[in-house]
Amino acid sequence: MAEAERIIGTPDNPDAARGEEPERPGVDDTGAGGTGDGAFGDAGAESESGAESGAAPARPRGQRRIAVLFVVAAIAYVLDLVSKIIVVEKLEHQEPIEIIGDWLRFEAIRNAGAAFGFGEAFTVIFTVIAAAVIVVIARLARKLYSLPWAIALGLLLGGALGNLTDRIFRSPGVFEGAVVDFIAPKHFAVFNLADSAIVCGGILIVLLSFRGLDPDGTVHKD
Repeated sequence: MAEAERIIGTPDNPDAARGEEPERPGVDDTGAGGTGDGAFGDAGAESESGAESGAAPARPRGQRRIAVLFVVAAIAYVLDLVSKIIVVEKLEHQEPIEIIGDWLRFEAIRNAGAAFGFGEAFTVIFTVIAAAVIVVIARLARKLYSLPWAIALGLLLGGALGNLTDRIFRSPGVFEGAVVDFIAPKHFAVFNLADSAIVCGGILIVLLSFRGLDPDGTVHKD
């Protein structure tokens, strides 16, 4: 009898003899066969990675437009600054240089007024206005989504910075400095590249306004 009980009581699975739970199909220690960390876990990981990639989209269009604004402003400013340095060193106190006969010549003069020599008695006021224009453009840049507006404001900013630099650093004193002008068309006021940038930017803004295009990229019709 004892021999029979020993034979009957012996489990077929040797793990059961050690008191261990038999292995269930589809489940292992690593969870590869389960649904928590297996196929659905991988899908969750892919979902998370997709969310992360969606959370880091391409560079916003507004930032690109702001970059265009400052690049245009930097180019206008550098060209104006370099041209004035050359004019002061090579042309000031010298005879004018004829470029196209009497129709266009380079002649160095110092202008204490606004663009094209207007309002020489209000140098400080024009300096304050130029500084205010720069501040307004910098604030407007945060809502800028239009490429044409970015170019126009960049021209205005570069020109204003160019003439403001003269106002601050040239004689007779800070905020009263005379602007260097040298482009002298026949029967017209003498001006510089900063004035040209300001005028071109202003004309472009007028055209954009007539077309109903706002700085934020929207188009309105009256």
